[in-house]
Amino acid sequence: MSIDRRHFLKTSAMAAAVAAARQRAFGKYENTELDATASGDGVVWDKAPCRFCGTGCHVRVGVKDDKVVAIQGEQLAEVNKGLLCVKGYHVGGILYGKDRLKQPMLRKNGKLEPISWDEAIDVIAERIQENPIEFAIYGSGQWTIPEGYAAQKLIKGGLSNNHIDPNARLCMASAVTGYLSTHGVDEPAGCYTDLDECDVLIMWGNNPAEMHPVLFSRVIDRRSKGEKVMLIDIGTRRTRTTEYCDEYMEFRPNSDLAIANGIAHLLIERGTYDKEFVERFCNFRKDTEKASLMGQASTFEEYAELLKPYTPEYVEKISGVPAEKIRLLADLFGRRDLRITSLWCMGVNQHTRGTNMNRLLHGIHMLSGHFGKPGDAPTSLTGQPSACGTAREVGTLAHALPGGRVVANESHRKDCEAVWNLPEGRINPKPGYHTVLMWEKFCTPSSEGGDVSTIWVQVTNPGHTLPNLKKLFTGKRDLEDKFLIVSEVYPTATTELADLVLPAAMWVEKNGIYGNSERRTQQWFKMVNPPGEARDDTWMTIAVARRLFELGHEGMKDKDGEFIFSVKDESGAEVPIWQWEHYYDLNVDKVLFEEYRQLTFLKHKDVAPYDELVKARGLRWPVVQKEDGSWQETPFRFMEFSDSYVEKGKELQFYHSVTKDDRAQIWFCPYEPATEEPDSAYPMWLCTGRVLEHWHTGTMTRRIPQLRNAMPHAYVEMHPDDAAAQGLANGDLAVVETRRGRIELPVWLNGRGRPPRGTLFVPFFDENLLINELTLGDIDPISKEPDYKKCAAMVYKPNSSKAPASSPTL
Repeated sequence: MSIDRRHFLKTSAMAAAVAAARQRAFGKYENTELDATASGDGVVWDKAPCRFCGTGCHVRVGVKDDKVVAIQGEQLAEVNKGLLCVKGYHVGGILYGKDRLKQPMLRKNGKLEPISWDEAIDVIAERIQENPIEFAIYGSGQWTIPEGYAAQKLIKGGLSNNHIDPNARLCMASAVTGYLSTHGVDEPAGCYTDLDECDVLIMWGNNPAEMHPVLFSRVIDRRSKGEKVMLIDIGTRRTRTTEYCDEYMEFRPNSDLAIANGIAHLLIERGTYDKEFVERFCNFRKDTEKASLMGQASTFEEYAELLKPYTPEYVEKISGVPAEKIRLLADLFGRRDLRITSLWCMGVNQHTRGTNMNRLLHGIHMLSGHFGKPGDAPTSLTGQPSACGTAREVGTLAHALPGGRVVANESHRKDCEAVWNLPEGRINPKPGYHTVLMWEKFCTPSSEGGDVSTIWVQVTNPGHTLPNLKKLFTGKRDLEDKFLIVSEVYPTATTELADLVLPAAMWVEKNGIYGNSERRTQQWFKMVNPPGEARDDTWMTIAVARRLFELGHEGMKDKDGEFIFSVKDESGAEVPIWQWEHYYDLNVDKVLFEEYRQLTFLKHKDVAPYDELVKARGLRWPVVQKEDGSWQETPFRFMEFSDSYVEKGKELQFYHSVTKDDRAQIWFCPYEPATEEPDSAYPMWLCTGRVLEHWHTGTMTRRIPQLRNAMPHAYVEMHPDDAAAQGLANGDLAVVETRRGRIELPVWLNGRGRPPRGTLFVPFFDENLLINELTLGDIDPISKEPDYKKCAAMVYKPNSSKAPASSPTL
């Protein structure tokens, strides 16, 4: 049989289209194992995810003579396809700052002095043994999954007090409560492929051009190829993202709730909402009198009635966004021929109504039917490499347990007790302290109710990142009965107050597993040795647990009397992994991950087996095994064409629905003013955020000369007219003051960002200019996430006649 060229091309194209559709639906999963062999120049290459943000770019790491000597973007990685941002290309340099911490240090007579690891472990164990219920662990979305899992097991399975929380509480807790109250289960339904498929991309208080540049480039690259993608920036100041956008809608801080309600109002008034989608897949919900996670049932009629006040003109009055722009947004959401993706991050989450704003964004997508197809998705991005993997999936939040479980649920506790081989009742049903409360208790004298006496900080820098620092961190300074333990790689604002400092290994100095923003779990192996006596965080946790076991702490024993972190080799002999010289006798990461994996199935967050992760550049859960034994990832959740857990014929199934009927919830949440707004004394808004060159508190990026020199210090952005009114010009020092403190910063006018009149912006990366001494820190009542994006402030020239006569109220 012969075929002509036309038929060949046609069938080839069809096969390619089928293959592409299948890949889009089920993900590309093949053995892409990179041989860790030496090239001609002696450099050995291996794979790892980038150490910085939640995007989850993969890099190739070149190692020679026990040192990282080169970094490449990983072309085999779907996330970044070989591209990296400016931080990613320099990620290897984070290991080699001159001031790496290399040995344990204990504060004696006010000074940190070197001690042995044995003494350090004894000090921690004795503090815990003395008062276990007042011991807390403060961790991070930078914890690897095994690190967070080990800390979780120590404190919830061993000490039974639940005082563990990650810094992810500060950046994405409102996204968690938004997903839970909408879908009944946490984390996004869509994935990064939505950026390749959408016709309209709306960024809500989000600046991906600087914060998630590799993801943003996926959209910009489409435009450069001639594709039409409409970009809309809804924000409180112009940023680099704005420069690429077709529409910029500037809103008054906190009024984003009104904008979302205005869109929903018009969809209903015009009858352009997706009636069939809503009838098949949605219920309605509203808050209870006292804010609660699941609220109470409502109806479409009640929802429509509650939205009636939110006319475009009313929304314009609240938000400052012109009524015709609200109509434009409603026009877009009312069209079925478009695919719309919404992105947000800290602007929506760090909000005293962050949960409500998340609910409203999900709601307008559900109401308009812009959900359930590639390119139609509401997605919250994360800012840390494993905020999803470790904080959300392992459940290192104070109320949570692994795999979407919570401590308040008896069956959930029993599941964990069974996997951990603990006696029933070991896990405490009372949630521990969330981040803000934990630090408030720590900085309060014991005699006044401060019932947290020891905190162990791992992989984060709360002395820089907590809001209202004088209240929540430096208040510890004069409290002699409080004890701060810090595992770190460099001196930081947190180690300055530490009583015990433990030198930690970082990134490819240890094995690791992260989980990124699109449910993708990524694994890597140790490639170089840490400097001096620096050691793995997981080892530190296990070593302390073992010392407690030796001291007779009953919580460190399972129900058979064995050590809770006991690991046996193939002969059945216990491997003493609590001894550093034996820690790498086997792969502890693999042991802990496979134990954790058993807890991921209840909420269909099935992570892949460790050995499958070794072969891949990350796999998106749920990862399910097919009849032929192969493993299949899930790019699109709840959607029949991609998700194996959706029943045949359902098309779309929210199988953990709040209302137990496979439906998502559309919430009504009203606009509310900010808890602190500008007034006559403090007439301006203050907003904080990040910059392209530095990652979070800059402890890693500020030690890379190329990045430090590109952005050497923080600054205050303000409108030129506001600056002129205060006699300030570009580069002048200005005092920024709130009711909690004041700092001096150089002024930057018409620079990278352009705030409107009455607004100030200060990035938070600079340890010498701690803007968080000024931030408010009021929390969302449901997620307990603080608001860093808005408080009342003033600005003036130092020593000017406009300076206030009195100091701020501290």
